[in-house]
Amino acid sequence: MISFLKGIIEEKQENAIFIDVNGVGYEVGVSSNTLTCLPMGEPIKIYTYMAVREDGVSLYGFASQEERDLFNKLISVSGIGPKVAIGILSGLKLSDLIVAIAKQDIKMLSTIKGLGKKTAERLAVELKDKVSTLGVNQETTFVEEYNEDAVQMATDTLISLGINKNDAYTLARSYASKDATAEEIISKALRGYKG
Repeated sequence: MISFLKGIIEEKQENAIFIDVNGVGYEVGVSSNTLTCLPMGEPIKIYTYMAVREDGVSLYGFASQEERDLFNKLISVSGIGPKVAIGILSGLKLSDLIVAIAKQDIKMLSTIKGLGKKTAERLAVELKDKVSTLGVNQETTFVEEYNEDAVQMATDTLISLGINKNDAYTLARSYASKDATAEEIISKALRGYKG
């Protein structure tokens, strides 16, 4: 079992890095979150998970132990393999994903590319109590009651302004309240957007 790698990233692709460890090149599948926070050409340490199947061996890498812990929880859910789990980890910020699972926010989970409503529901039900151990403050979360139409309109507007779908929905939800209009949500979201 390979627990971590220390080396230098030689190349980055959409969902993979190629890391040189003492002259041996490893291809490691990563989430977009991990991909963006790892520097090229500098020594790095990446936590890994090794998946062994009949058709080969794959390595998956994580910038933090928390992300690897969540990955292990995700692949424990029926129907979610390593590739799907990496896709889920790429869909939201780690803290937002943990909060969405803990709060069973199916709508938010369903915004993740490749994650259907039924799988999102199963994921939330099976992992709801398990994610509380991952150390994210779940109190700074979304309001339970909010105007769905306003959030949808705000999300669509934010997407049209060039913000990606997942970030747009997360922003809209985080500034939503029971009485907030789409315009109010958009205004607050744009002030708070750091993209």
